[in-house]
Amino acid sequence: MNGFEKRAQQKKENIMQATLHLLGTTDPKKMKIAEIAEQAGVSQVTIYNYYGSKEALVREVIMDYIRKTLKEFEEFLAGGHTLKEKMEYIIFQKKQSSKTFGLQVMKQIWQDDPELTRFVREEYMAKGVPLVTRLIEDGKKNGEITEKLSTSTIMMYMQMLTNQADTMLDYAEQHGNMDVLIEEMVHLFFYGIGTVPLSPVVS
Repeated sequence: MNGFEKRAQQKKENIMQATLHLLGTTDPKKMKIAEIAEQAGVSQVTIYNYYGSKEALVREVIMDYIRKTLKEFEEFLAGGHTLKEKMEYIIFQKKQSSKTFGLQVMKQIWQDDPELTRFVREEYMAKGVPLVTRLIEDGKKNGEITEKLSTSTIMMYMQMLTNQADTMLDYAEQHGNMDVLIEEMVHLFFYGIGTVPLSPVVS
């Protein structure tokens, strides 16, 4: 890669980072190319030359975020962590995604961009589902998950848990007990509401 290509790549990264940051605080429909250009330190013309439109830029930013998130999850699964640590990772990642974009922002983007919606579904089926299946199967092999439950049922339960993670974690954040709630959510996943004692929360 020569000097010109390196500078162009750096500009693209700056543009995408600026867009990602603005998506956390700004309605996509109200977000201006001028705002992105100012934060990225480039001209508006440069953004249009690289991406063509604001909508195409937002789509590329979210697709890139999803690809990176799935790659990081795959690397984490390969790191020799316990099932409990993997579940904590999933919950924290769900919270991080919510902070990065905001639930209402994501709903709006899905509604307005069928191409992005299709990409997310395809990535989930092609990469997300196999990764979660692997997590469950590894848990069964290691004796961390009972063989009495089917993988499909466990996946459904995990989906229910992560679908509610935004609401529960927002509540915990407001009331200052994030670590406790994370520990309790993981406990519920493993033990339900039985009498198995909770592990102490390490601050």
